[in-house]
Amino acid sequence: MTEAPTLTGAVFEFQMWWLNLCGLSQGEDDAAAAALIEPILTAPATLDGNSAADHRAPGLVPRILTLFKSVRPGSDLTKFQARLSLYLHPNKTSCRPCLVEFNSHQSTSCTFTPLSQFFPGHQFTSLAIAIMLIALTCTLLQLPPIFNMPKSQLQSYGECVYCIGQDLLGKCVEGKNALERFTAVVAWCISTTRPVMFGMAPFNPILGETHHVSRGDLNVLLEQVSHHPPVSALHATDEKRGIELIWCHTPLPRFTGAAVEGAIQGKRKLNLWNCSENYEMNCPKLMIRFLPVPVVEWVGNITVRCPDSGLEATLSFKGQSFLGFGGNRAVKGKIIDSSTRNLIYELDGHWDKVITKKEVETGKVSTLYDARETLAAMKTPMLKDSKGLQPTESCLVWSEVSKGILVNDWERAREAKRRIEERERRLQGERTAKGISWSPKYFDVMKTKDNEWDCFPKRPLVAAAPIVVSP
Repeated sequence: MTEAPTLTGAVFEFQMWWLNLCGLSQGEDDAAAAALIEPILTAPATLDGNSAADHRAPGLVPRILTLFKSVRPGSDLTKFQARLSLYLHPNKTSCRPCLVEFNSHQSTSCTFTPLSQFFPGHQFTSLAIAIMLIALTCTLLQLPPIFNMPKSQLQSYGECVYCIGQDLLGKCVEGKNALERFTAVVAWCISTTRPVMFGMAPFNPILGETHHVSRGDLNVLLEQVSHHPPVSALHATDEKRGIELIWCHTPLPRFTGAAVEGAIQGKRKLNLWNCSENYEMNCPKLMIRFLPVPVVEWVGNITVRCPDSGLEATLSFKGQSFLGFGGNRAVKGKIIDSSTRNLIYELDGHWDKVITKKEVETGKVSTLYDARETLAAMKTPMLKDSKGLQPTESCLVWSEVSKGILVNDWERAREAKRRIEERERRLQGERTAKGISWSPKYFDVMKTKDNEWDCFPKRPLVAAAPIVVSP
């Protein structure tokens, strides 16, 4: 087994920040700073999109109004920090809609970001700009905490792997033949599709942030390997059962007029060592619609392939029509033998209910995936070893912000989030000024020939984690 993660290299900056914040000197124990921060771990999202009883967000309208509550005639906009506002930025002879983010609550310095940078090639009408204000509130930018879930995006990704009611990964290695294993992998792939609540988003992870959790013998490690663009890497291993997961995710939003479509670029790889089988898959797109009824849903096509067995599955996730009818969380698909193109199974159902598989040769119908059984009784991660936590751990990085959100103390949460964001901007500025190139601790990162991001773990195995989820 590999050693537990240690704090070295570029992440040293984060350690020093916590040491200074906690009043500790550089020579004191690295873990001392982390020990003074209370880790905040919350329940995974349920099928209705809520995070159990941990947090109930205010309604969408009150949350949107908080974006403007401090703006009055004659207001000092230098205090309108980290809030979203649309300005017309002079560009010689023309004007263009921009997002303005003030760099400090005590400074008139601000950053203008043209909307075209986020959504190239789009022309924005007045209605589109109004929709964009809500769209960006829900997706891309640093949000007021009232729009945040009390957890990081790394935790949300990780929950898709370690928070599950049934051990579907175990079924992947227990299959008696390649077809049984493949159908189990397809079911597990569907189980990683989780509900998303409209108008709520996890924290955008800071550069070098990590999340490390164990569920039984499955050890899961995530790292934010890039901030602009946001790229998250995941490596999970179960040495006892011969299971390995490698993910690399990059969200790519696209404005479509009345919605924002978020493609999740990057492959998900599942390796079954003892069976000498490697699987590749992708995930559906996240569609955030605003008209006529606000809704967030998973749409698009995904493919699951196993080059070693020649089996291939395609799944189509259906969204509602523009008027809100039909297709709600529906999934249709098939499993074929790619070498002969023979159709083996037809798949049909809903990813939040039941998906069945129909054997083409016999007509026999059976359950492939049952969301109610699979995602029922999911358990909240718990801290097992406080001394093993690293200062870059998500539940420590966002601890103060999450505390404020959980007790609806929005000013406390806002101030804690502002400190984190300002620190990140300062460190990035210092690295740029000194010509320092930041590199991840646990992954090697590269661009593919298709200009996509790909990540490779630096260690063959992930160590047991200080945070655990009971199987």
